[in-house]
Amino acid sequence: MPRCKLPKTALLRKGREFDRVYQRGIRRHHKGFSLIFCPNELGYNRIGISIHRKLKGAVKRNRIKRIVRESFRLERSLYPVCADIVFAVRPDFSLTSPAEISSTVTELGT
Repeated sequence: MPRCKLPKTALLRKGREFDRVYQRGIRRHHKGFSLIFCPNELGYNRIGISIHRKLKGAVKRNRIKRIVRESFRLERSLYPVCADIVFAVRPDFSLTSPAEISSTVTELGT
């Protein structure tokens, strides 16, 4: 089985990229997080993760980022195609595995 990697080109990294998605994006809400996505012309989708500081503890915030990135890496087809996506986590976030996140994104019907 080949290793699936998540290259840095698949991540939103700059503030202006996040701002563009926040301003022009379509929003889908779920308990604990929101998906905001905006079409791009790159031919592939990219993800950025935004976690509210009210979620106390850097270890907890970083664990959530790792879980969300892993879900995106394994199930990129569930997310909008050719879009920049911001996964905005709120303080009441409770999902603890990539599989849970993937099934929740499927429920949103993006």
